[in-house]
Amino acid sequence: MPEERLLGFRTLLYKEVLRFWKVSFQTVAAPVLNAVLFLLIFSHVLDRHVTVYGDVSYTAFLVPGLIMMSLLQNAFANSSSSLIQSKITGNIIFVLLPPLSYREFYAAYVIAAVLRGLMVGTGVLIASLIFAPLSMASPGWVLVFALLGGGILGSLGVIAGIWADKFDQLAAFQNFLILPLTMLSGVFYSIHSLPQVWQDVSHVNPFFFMIDGFRYGFFGQSDVSPWLSLGVVSVCFVLLATLTLAMLGRGYKLRA
Repeated sequence: MPEERLLGFRTLLYKEVLRFWKVSFQTVAAPVLNAVLFLLIFSHVLDRHVTVYGDVSYTAFLVPGLIMMSLLQNAFANSSSSLIQSKITGNIIFVLLPPLSYREFYAAYVIAAVLRGLMVGTGVLIASLIFAPLSMASPGWVLVFALLGGGILGSLGVIAGIWADKFDQLAAFQNFLILPLTMLSGVFYSIHSLPQVWQDVSHVNPFFFMIDGFRYGFFGQSDVSPWLSLGVVSVCFVLLATLTLAMLGRGYKLRA
């Protein structure tokens, strides 16, 4: 990579990280608080009534799902909101003018999205230790699914930010696609507690595989094989990265 392009990539990445870090009370602390409120309510109501994975308490079961849900939603929010804001204000031109390839453009936005997701997820993990002490059976699985999940939602955020022309279109993308897929992915329950037809439906939701594989890293137990989850999540990441790069390479809705 030529030195000037490397400098441009670093500058764009720094700009994207600084963008969310300067308002970290809103972009990091607030999502952590939201997850803790979910944990408080659901653990208080259901901890004594729901059992999963044998000796795993419901509160402990809930924590990895909330961590991953927060990570995914915030990775999406970071890249999508940055792009739509730049398009609406017109300063996207200052991002497109430097000698950056579309691959470097993609990498900067997605890496920043993953970093925000990881910060929020780490915050949720630390806060949740008050309610349920956890140990990681396989830290490598936790890290792999966190990175792949963040990369997938960061890519989806870039796609949504490119496609949307105004904030309400972006909100529709999030409210009618991201939020339902996340909430119906097994964050709050094991799919084995569902009727068979809904278990089958869950198996076509890629968010389920992200969360189930991530949860396997904590307990060494999961609803499906972690290798199956890894395969599905990896394929989703490759497909979305390819689609996003194709859109950026064509300059779709970015270049006149």
